[in-house]
Amino acid sequence: MTNSAPLNIALIGFGTVGSGVARILDTQAAAIASRAGREIRIRRVVVRDASKPRPFLPAGVNVTTDIAEVVNDPDIQLVAQLVGGVDPAYGYMKQFLAAGKDIVTANKALIYTHGAELFQLAAEQGRTIGFEAAVAGGIPIISAVTQALTGNRILSLEAILNGTSNFILTRMLDDKHSYGDVLKEAQALGYAEADPAMDVDGTDAAQKLVILTRLAFSTSVALNDFVRQGIDNLELLDLQVADDLGYKIKLLATARLNDGRLELSVQPTLIRKDRAIAQTSGANNIVAVEGDAVGMVTFSGAGAGQLPTASAVMADLIDYATGRTAVTFQSILRSAQQPSLPIQSPDELTRRYYLRLNVDDRPHVLADITDVLGRNEISISSVRQDETPEDRADGDARLVIMTHRTNEGRFRAADAELEKLACLRGTSIRLPVAE
Repeated sequence: MTNSAPLNIALIGFGTVGSGVARILDTQAAAIASRAGREIRIRRVVVRDASKPRPFLPAGVNVTTDIAEVVNDPDIQLVAQLVGGVDPAYGYMKQFLAAGKDIVTANKALIYTHGAELFQLAAEQGRTIGFEAAVAGGIPIISAVTQALTGNRILSLEAILNGTSNFILTRMLDDKHSYGDVLKEAQALGYAEADPAMDVDGTDAAQKLVILTRLAFSTSVALNDFVRQGIDNLELLDLQVADDLGYKIKLLATARLNDGRLELSVQPTLIRKDRAIAQTSGANNIVAVEGDAVGMVTFSGAGAGQLPTASAVMADLIDYATGRTAVTFQSILRSAQQPSLPIQSPDELTRRYYLRLNVDDRPHVLADITDVLGRNEISISSVRQDETPEDRADGDARLVIMTHRTNEGRFRAADAELEKLACLRGTSIRLPVAE
């Protein structure tokens, strides 16, 4: 350890992640100082309610509700912006940069929405932004893509990026519970918010995929540029049928080079059970990166939670203290100036598909469905219909159809025709099958 002056930081927010950062600094102070080359010291904390007790916070730290106290404090060099959502975090970030302060953030939504603008503003001010904790919690995927793998041309990313969805899918199959029951359990355990929409409809995973795509492929995309589908319409039956067929269903985020264009999607996907990504259970995340030189490398671990996310924040704090952030951030800025790749049209995605339909249990229904698929050049690999009990009063049946390879455009056309069939009941489910 050197005799350098301490690095004074401010924490904006002292919830789950902020208190985790304070906990690590409290319990690992000497080790952190050795790795950083100097002490990292919390000088101020900004919170909504300054009267609440703050575990692990060192004595004498100024706790305030006024962001201006951080903005106007010349002794604070680095701000850990740990408030979620876009507002007021976006305004805070601009104030900090204008005041000449560097930033570390765990805010995924902010980096997705305003990352390019904030990075440019930081560059103009001669400042840096670290954001390791914004994607995949404790998994060091940002540093892997922006540092360790920069000798490669990235060819593909395959990932589970939302722990809530992965927890729900795991527990549904393992415990034979419905989606609704497991969602309530996830909320009770703190894995899901009171409003879980962004987790279960695929938005959270899609935003994280966009951030990784910017870094790995120097290409900016929007959510409406690619297929995005959540898990909220899945039934236990879907997971069980997939399991019988040798697959697990996972909310898979994919970015892949395909003939010079970028193929992207976030969808529940049938993945062979023997693959590591299929075996990722509970709230864990996994990211598989393929480089032209290194081949396939896989990163897995806790995608959320107090200490895993705080671990990623701490890595950014130490990188800043040692000077690594200044070098890496310039590399990120240079990469952003590279020509963007064209985005493959979602209609051109070519995969096998799983199709589950609830239909009237009567003659000719299967013929009507196969006629629609056939006219749209969709070839069937197998059909499964579980036997319907004689005494069941609702008179419906579930069909599961596995197709040969076809493209998304053909299936979208078929979807529109299938919806018009009088034999269909409720919502059908169509999922891709990973090769």
